[in-house]
Formats: sequence, C-alpha cells, structure tokens
Amino acid sequence: MAVHVEATPRLGALWGNRRILRLLVSRDLKVKYSDSLLGYVWSILEPLMMAGVYWFVFTQLMDRQLGEAPYIVFLLAAMLPWQWANAVLRASMKALSKDAKLVRSTNLPREIWILRTVGSKFAEFVFALPVLALFALINRAELTKFVVFFPLAVLLQGVLLTGAGLILAPLATLYSDVERLMRIVLRLLFYFSPIIYGVSDVQSRLGGTVADLYVLNPLAGIFDLYRTAFFADEWAGWGAVGIAAGVSVTMLVVGIFTFRRLEGTVLKEI
Repeated sequence: MAVHVEATPRLGALWGNRRILRLLVSRDLKVKYSDSLLGYVWSILEPLMMAGVYWFVFTQLMDRQLGEAPYIVFLLAAMLPWQWANAVLRASMKALSKDAKLVRSTNLPREIWILRTVGSKFAEFVFALPVLALFALINRAELTKFVVFFPLAVLLQGVLLTGAGLILAPLATLYSDVERLMRIVLRLLFYFSPIIYGVSDVQSRLGGTVADLYVLNPLAGIFDLYRTAFFADEWAGWGAVGIAAGVSVTMLVVGIFTFRRLEGTVLKEI
C-alpha cells in the first residue's frame, strides 16, 4: 500500500512533465547526430553489420540448421529489438551520473532520466525498422496476421526496460561493480536470447523442460512475438508471452520500489 501511495503522485508528476520528457528525448537524438556525417545511418549500421555477419556465417560458410528463411529477416526481427535493449541497459547505468547537476538541481521526478533513456533508444529502434521492411521486401518475406501483436511486443519490452533501468541506474551509481557485471551479463544474454536462433529451436533440440526454463528469460517471449510478424510457424505460443508480461510488470514494480528507496542515497553520492 505504501508503494502504491508513493507511486501514484510520482506517476502524476511524470505525466505532467511529459512535454519535458519529449524535449529531453529530442535533445538526446539531436546531440547524438549533430556532429556526425552519417547521422541517422548510425542507428542502423551496427545491427545491420551484426546481422550480416551472422547471415554470412550461418548461410554461406555453414549449413544453417537454426531459424527460418529468409534468415536475414529472421535475424533482424530480433537483432533490432536486442539493440534497443542493449542500449538502454548500458545507458541506464550512467543516466543519473551523466547529468548529475540537473538531476540534483531540478524539481523533476528523477525517474524521468530513466524514461528519457528508454525513449531515446526506442526512437533509434523505430528509425531502424525501415531496414527490416526493406530486407523483407527484397526477400519477399510476407507479413502474417500476427503482425498486429508487434505493438504488444514493443509495450512489453518498454515496460521491462523501464523497470530494469530503474534498478540499474541507482545501483550502478552507488556500486561500480554493477557496470562490470552487466558487461558479462549482456554478453551472456545475447546468446541466451532467441536472436540467432528461435524459441522453437530450443524446444525441438533440447526438449520441453529446458524450453520451459529458457522462456523464463522475458526477452525470449518478447523477441518471439516480434518474429511472428513474419514467421508465424516459429511462435512458441501465449505461454512465453504471458511469462514475459509477468516478469516485465514485476520488474517495473521492483524498479519503482528500488529507485525510490535509493534515490536519497544516490543524490548524496552524485
């Protein structure tokens, strides 16, 4: 009840400052591209190059036994949301210390600095979606009826990343080991999430018990839901999505509680 009572006015304050949040997100994007010749291209270059490398290895050098054709579309459908997740988790750890003076001196609810990070990285994700559309057209990958669930995948990922950011931001500010640990976690998370393979590959090769444990990773259900836009036969079902939704909401609640609990200590530290 205490958490609910504290959280309600904070949510109202965040909603009241939504225009400032939009300005902060816009400022981040302008600063990022202001001194760059390629500008927007940088948002798509890294995931495109990574997808290209895995496509070459698994289709040209090896006989691909994972995923579905066209494999480049299969890769990008998960690689782009992974880039959003990876960018948010890394940037959240510096979200408070990066603009310490503003964080300390303004009356804005300090969760806005986390939402700013999630929002700006989401914009970069949206900017990269035309690349997925282009490769889908080139390879004649047809949309399925499950494309209507694409916004649901975006919503779940946004909730998950906001919760994770609210946890990581104060912890990384107070404890430098958190950033070092997250570098390892992110490397492992890349390979233990369905990016270069699908959830159905885990189910068919390792069996139901391992697959049930695998989908406890909320990114499994979320990335799988993205992929249904093109690969309906790959879908692991609503069970994985339900787990992803439950973990995402739990992460958000824990994040709100953790952030509020550590906020005062963080302000003294920065």
